[in-house]
Amino acid sequence: MTDMLDLGPQARLVARIAERVTDEQLSAPTPCPDYAVRHLLGHMIGLSHAFQGAARKEFGPALDTPPGDSLPDIAPGWRAELAQALAGLARAWRDPEAWQGMTRAGGLDLPGEVAGLVAVDELVVHGWDLARATGQEYDPDEASLKAAQALLTPAGSGEDGGEGGLFGTPVPVPDGAPLLDRVIGLSGRDPGWAALS
Repeated sequence: MTDMLDLGPQARLVARIAERVTDEQLSAPTPCPDYAVRHLLGHMIGLSHAFQGAARKEFGPALDTPPGDSLPDIAPGWRAELAQALAGLARAWRDPEAWQGMTRAGGLDLPGEVAGLVAVDELVVHGWDLARATGQEYDPDEASLKAAQALLTPAGSGEDGGEGGLFGTPVPVPDGAPLLDRVIGLSGRDPGWAALS
């Protein structure tokens, strides 16, 4: 089994970035082509709840729904809702049993340890999306970055015989680039993406 990873530092970082998002930024574009900031925030709330359920093996509609089925959005009080969901996500994955056996997420059956890595990757990549879209600094912890890289590298290298990466065709990044840029490139995003001012 993969060593357990504490999702707390990354969850807290994402919560801090979200807390600084202004109402005026909610309609701004993000590196996710179909998402404005409000949709990205809604997606992050949904994935936080879904991966809590995956950690606890609480099977049901939340774990059976593919993420692209509808355009997520936010409701009043979204800041508190997201902060609570992120904290709950980190707590759920502190249980060693979350990383064991099989679970389900996004309509797919997968090992618990893989689901945990996907949850970390979602926090890392979408944290970057949100920071970039709102002009904030972003410095994820190294353990989370390495976990995301480990998840994305096999998909991006074509070792599975398929084309493209796990979440999109990887964007080439120089070998000497910072680890964050390499992870973002593996996720199918351009590390140089910037919101138009």
